[in-house]
Amino acid sequence: MVAKTVILIPARFASSRYPGKPLVDLKGSGGAAKSLIQRSYEAACRVPGIAAVHVVTDDERIAEAVRGFGGSALMTSEHCRNGTERCAEALDQLDANVELVVNFQGDALLTPPGFVTSLVEQLTASPDSQVATPAMRQRSDEVRKLQSEELAGRVGGTSVVVDGEGRALYFSKKLIPYLPAGSLDREMAPVRLHIGVYAYRRSALATYVATPPTELEMLEGLEQLRFLVAGVPIDVVDVGTPSFTLRELNNPEDVSPIEDALAEAGLE
Repeated sequence: MVAKTVILIPARFASSRYPGKPLVDLKGSGGAAKSLIQRSYEAACRVPGIAAVHVVTDDERIAEAVRGFGGSALMTSEHCRNGTERCAEALDQLDANVELVVNFQGDALLTPPGFVTSLVEQLTASPDSQVATPAMRQRSDEVRKLQSEELAGRVGGTSVVVDGEGRALYFSKKLIPYLPAGSLDREMAPVRLHIGVYAYRRSALATYVATPPTELEMLEGLEQLRFLVAGVPIDVVDVGTPSFTLRELNNPEDVSPIEDALAEAGLE
C-alpha cells in the first residue's frame, strides 16, 4: 500500500439496539469464546500493509478489555455521535504523516482483509476520491432471508445503489432497489449489501465534522449519509462475495448466525 494507513475501530458500550455488545462473547470454529471487540481487532490486524490498528472508545471497560488482549486503545470523548465522528476526533492522536484512515466498524468482525485493501487501493489510485466503502452482490437466497428479517422488524443489513461511475446514490436499512416479481429467480440478486467499513482522507473527515447531522442520517441511522448530503462523493468498491455469510452484530438474535459464520469461515 502506497499511502500510510491506520485502522481505527470505533466502539461504544451504550449501543441503543444492543448495549454492551463490544464485550459480548462469540464462539469460534473451535468453540473458544472471544469478545466481539477482540474478534474485530484480530480481523483488522489481518489486513496487510497497515501502519497501526487502534480501538477508539469513550468507555474504560472497553479500553481495559482491549489492553487485556494486547491491543491498542485510544480514548475519545463521550460526545461523538457515531464512529465517523470518533475517527475524526482521534486524528490528533495519530502520526501527522498518516494519509488514510480506515473505519473498521466494531461489529464487522467477518470482514475479509481484501475488502480493506481494495478501499485503500481505490483512494491511492484516485487522488480526487475522498471516501471509499465496499459493497457486494447478494445471493438471492440471502436476500430472501433479509426480506424475512425486515418483515419481522429486524435490521438485517444495509443496501446501497450506485450511479454509472460506481459512486453511491443512496444507502438504506430497507432493501433497495425495489424488487419486482422475478427479481430473485437468479442465483445473484440485483442488491448490493453495504459492508460497514470506510476509508477516508483527512479532508473528508474535516468536512464531515463541520457538517451538522442530517435528517436522512438520523432517520436511517446511517452515518455515511451525511457525506452525501454534504456533497462528498462516496466511491463504492464492488468486492467478491465470500464463501461464508457476512453478518454484523446488530441484535442479540445475531449471535448464533455469527457463530455459525465463524465456524463456516474456519475462524478460531
